[in-house]
Amino acid sequence: MSSTPAKADAACRFCGGHLVEFVDLGMSPLCESFLAKSQLNTMEPFFPLAASVCRECLLVQLQEYVTPEHIFTEYAYFAAFSDAWLEHARRYVETITAKYGLGAKSQVIELGSNDGYLLQYFVKKGIPVLGIDPAANVAKSAEARGVPTLVRFFGTETAREVVGKGLQADLVLGNNVLAQVPDLNSFVEGIRIVLKPTGVCTIEYPHLLKTMQGNQFDQIYHEHFSYFSALTTEKIAAAHGLRLFDVEELWTHGGSLRVHLCHADNKTRPTLPAVADLVRREREAGLDRLETYAAFAEQVRATKRNLLAFLIDAKRQGKTIAGYGAPGKGNTLLNYCGIRSDFVDYTVDRNPYKHGKYLPGTHIPIYPPDRIAETKPDYVLILPWNLKDEIVAQLAYVRQWGAKFIVPIPELAVL
Repeated sequence: MSSTPAKADAACRFCGGHLVEFVDLGMSPLCESFLAKSQLNTMEPFFPLAASVCRECLLVQLQEYVTPEHIFTEYAYFAAFSDAWLEHARRYVETITAKYGLGAKSQVIELGSNDGYLLQYFVKKGIPVLGIDPAANVAKSAEARGVPTLVRFFGTETAREVVGKGLQADLVLGNNVLAQVPDLNSFVEGIRIVLKPTGVCTIEYPHLLKTMQGNQFDQIYHEHFSYFSALTTEKIAAAHGLRLFDVEELWTHGGSLRVHLCHADNKTRPTLPAVADLVRREREAGLDRLETYAAFAEQVRATKRNLLAFLIDAKRQGKTIAGYGAPGKGNTLLNYCGIRSDFVDYTVDRNPYKHGKYLPGTHIPIYPPDRIAETKPDYVLILPWNLKDEIVAQLAYVRQWGAKFIVPIPELAVL
């Protein structure tokens, strides 16, 4: 495994500026490195999990301890197993197709296209697509959905390869991929290269403002190298000849942004007032001041104490607790709080790829969802709390035996 030791003098991956650490989540394994039973008695690598902010450009980031090749070449996350996420993708395709007049002569390129969960809706409309994703296992699922997929990491080299084949995009999109890119400058420069002169790029990512205001520290994990605000996005785009001309605020991941980018000299896309309005609100919330980041750490520690106090009390009363989901954010939460099978008997997930495996670090076993009906736990701990409404609806039957749901973020709630 390739890894880079932590360096006290590490520089910002965008501007090279000085980094200031502001929240430390201890040592943690890679959040998508699920274990087979045969691996439980072997050494498991843990890495520091601490977020820093750049003094100069204010980009929040983690150090790169493991190469992207190690994390993403075979990936355990398949987007198509969430009904809510599929509906979000379908609505995006409907909206963006109408907004930018896409049709049979257009070209759509998705970066981090995963299992084709989104591009399949463009295919159904007869709009030419290309997915680019480094994970060969999820790319196979995309191809089965009729989504042509190039198995590559995206950056300037891949962008030139695509353009060299005669493809440029009317629409480039990247949903929840920008955070997973250690070489930001190559990635954004690649967007500039592959985008037609009048083309548009939309990128979705968890909004740093919502992450901090909502105490969503479990969004921090090694697979997410960077965390973005509109403030930093404007700077990064401008450095590569792109302009942020519109922004939407979304429900996904507890609060996300969808930013719309174009070439800086594209006069057909004026910058809309929503951009300045959001940047103003970010400044008012203190995202341009280092002391705002420093205050985040105590919120995180309080959440850990409250959740552990509840679980300890429940176990003293003889209650049984199961988990729902095996998301990356859940593994950050469980490892930081030290919650293992002494608190949570097992977790379930709809993704068959994870069945029979164990969560990294905590070694909690993963079963299919029907395990809950078989064992009738007193509590279900919802780890993908951003999908709690969908999960509560799916598990409505647990009320038959009086079970309750535990939602840990933004603050402990029992439903």
